[in-house]
Amino acid sequence: MAKNNVWMSVSDLMTGLMVFFMFVAVAYMFQVQDDRSTLKDYVDNRKKLRDSLVAEFQAETEHGRISIDGDLSMRFEKAETMFDSGSENLSETFKKELADYIPRYLDILLNASLKDNIHEIRIEGHTDTAHIDRLDPDPYIGNLILSQRRALNVMKYIRSLPYYMNRTVEERQLLERWFTAAGMSYSRALDDSSNLVSKTHQRINPGKSRRVEIRLIAAGDSLLKEFIDNLN
Repeated sequence: MAKNNVWMSVSDLMTGLMVFFMFVAVAYMFQVQDDRSTLKDYVDNRKKLRDSLVAEFQAETEHGRISIDGDLSMRFEKAETMFDSGSENLSETFKKELADYIPRYLDILLNASLKDNIHEIRIEGHTDTAHIDRLDPDPYIGNLILSQRRALNVMKYIRSLPYYMNRTVEERQLLERWFTAAGMSYSRALDDSSNLVSKTHQRINPGKSRRVEIRLIAAGDSLLKEFIDNLN
């Protein structure tokens, strides 16, 4: 009789475990469905945002003045029209372009459905490998200093624009949370096809490497990581 009681206890335990794992499995399926829905919403909103940027700047991209990449970054090329050689000071031509482009760019971002997912708008300065001895004997550090100063001056000019100054207090606080400036030196130099040299191992194209990028960093990576982690 005692043996039967033991057997019944083990049986009840196994039944309870099966029920428990069934609930875990059901909860997991619902979680995966929720994650997929969240990720799909993010991807859809990102595509809408890119489509809006491409449509807004179609004329500028067709003339090769800027490009809108798949990662939502805006790339200003032809650095010789933005800064004097080896200088961090913005040219008058570049100031006029920023005064034209930035309000249009920020209007889209401030009204985008993806707005709450934006973590950072990073102004990046990029250079080629030319030595800048007046800044540092180490060519990488010299270019790091130059690219940082250029990115910072772009930031300062954007903040001086009437468009920026006339934002509401809440909008300016949001933009201050978003905007950062970073010098990249030649760590992300480009080849003739505007691809990263570190990935293609091609020769650096100095003209394409000298540029300014305004890079939008959103929550997509973390959403994707959480989704993949839940599948493992």
